[in-house]
Amino acid sequence: MNKRIRPVFGLAFLALLALLSCSSSPKEEFTPLDYSQEDVIQNEVASITQLLSSQSVKALWRASLLKEHAGARNSSTADQVFQLCGARVAEEYHQAVEAGNYLEARRLLSSLEAVDFSSEPAIFSQKVSLEEKILSATPGYGVQVTPDVPVSQYISGTVTVWVDLGIHVERGVGYANRAIGSGFFIDRRGYIITNYHVIQPEVDPKYEGYSRVYIKLSSDPDTRIPAKVVGWDPLLDLALLKAEIDAPYVFSLGSSQELDVGDKIFAIGSPAGLEWTITSGIVSAEGRRLLSMGPVMQIDAAINSGNSGGPIIDEAGNVQAIAFAGMLDFQGLNFAIPVEYLKLQLPLLAAGGLREHGWIGALGKDNEPDQFSSAPRGLLVQYLMPGGSGHRAGLQVGDIITAVNGVPVDGIDSFHNILKSMTAETILRLSVYTPQDATIGEEAAGRERICVVYLDKRPRQPGYEIYQRDTIGNAFLPILGMKLTPASDRNKKSYTVSQLLRGGVADESGFSVHDPVDILKVELSKEKDALFAQLYTKKRKNGYFEVGIAVGAPLDSPYYF
Repeated sequence: MNKRIRPVFGLAFLALLALLSCSSSPKEEFTPLDYSQEDVIQNEVASITQLLSSQSVKALWRASLLKEHAGARNSSTADQVFQLCGARVAEEYHQAVEAGNYLEARRLLSSLEAVDFSSEPAIFSQKVSLEEKILSATPGYGVQVTPDVPVSQYISGTVTVWVDLGIHVERGVGYANRAIGSGFFIDRRGYIITNYHVIQPEVDPKYEGYSRVYIKLSSDPDTRIPAKVVGWDPLLDLALLKAEIDAPYVFSLGSSQELDVGDKIFAIGSPAGLEWTITSGIVSAEGRRLLSMGPVMQIDAAINSGNSGGPIIDEAGNVQAIAFAGMLDFQGLNFAIPVEYLKLQLPLLAAGGLREHGWIGALGKDNEPDQFSSAPRGLLVQYLMPGGSGHRAGLQVGDIITAVNGVPVDGIDSFHNILKSMTAETILRLSVYTPQDATIGEEAAGRERICVVYLDKRPRQPGYEIYQRDTIGNAFLPILGMKLTPASDRNKKSYTVSQLLRGGVADESGFSVHDPVDILKVELSKEKDALFAQLYTKKRKNGYFEVGIAVGAPLDSPYYF
């Protein structure tokens, strides 16, 4: 099985019109808490106490914000609530360690450290041993490449993933229905890596048909060996399987950072069902943004339907990437997931079940200051969803995130890489630089501060969550790349463009700041993964010629975090 990618042009969204369903957008406006008011303090204490029984880490985060912002009059109450929540999380940490649930223990310990809960300082010294226990229990770690291995050994370590989908009935005739992909062993105990989209019917709750996963070995191509799906990640298109066999050959996981454009690579898989085929090529390009949480590499080694999930290896036999997609109508345009993503995900995939990523309800881009700017490199916050973790924690549009838990961040990709190794529902400690307003006359160096945020579960379509939470004029900024400000109290459809994001849909459609815009219609796709808007405008770039225009955009993006 292989993902089929086709170019999408701006006007292609017009073709969605027949599939779109009209959607109203009732908004529930979030108002930031005013900690100076007594009743707000009391309500927040009650909310935290209620939250503590079911979501102790989130309660601890809210208590830390209360402690930070409550005035002297309420400092005692705020500290008592904070200590109560911290003690609960610490208790759950000890229980997780006793039960051998080291990933859960790491989540709890990291959260305690982020809010600087000092009642049990000794537990923070256990971080290193905790990481060692996590890695020792994770398949695929510590495997060393075997020197001078013949190509036949590489092929024996690659499997055909066979997904039996039962019988497909067409015009009254039943046909055997199956999906074929590839995979490779990373552990002697039979652990296998493949793509999520290869085994999706097995774990997707929306799929209602028959599904069974098998693998086939090169040494015995006629036997289908049952396999189970251990963990899966739809966002990064990865899945971990387990078959009850001893692996004939185990691949070592390399580092894609060792590869450069032009370096030679090899792809092994079962293209079009032709099992255990090996092809060669080079790394054609890097940084292609086809996934929601990180760029992928482009290769020209032949990849066809059935290659998905197969290993991309270097000349030494190290796995450097996982094949996942190709443009079937074009030659030499194929894509692979860097092996670093897999290495960061393996402990979480091995824990079992659906991999839930985290986010703080924001959108941003790399901040790359020029020689005249005093601002640092980092992740520039361009939008904050009302009521999201970042918004509640006090982040501001224009802030630059420079580190997460002390680890430097130089842009969106490094921020996402840190999140890849973390579970949702964890507290993070962000180092944030806030540029000074030049009109105030303060120093240009700006100021730095710490901002404590909570990782909510990342929705499959962040743009849809934003569309539900924010006003339409504000929601257009992260979705279409333009912020609209109401132009009239009487005409609710009349707006003015007040901000444009470079490279966004609106920018590429020729909009400019101060252009008048009337929103005639907004619709969502049936799957709620795309937004379509019919607008009436007088664009400055068109000489203020009156025109109706249709724009559309997907509701996910690599720039949400």
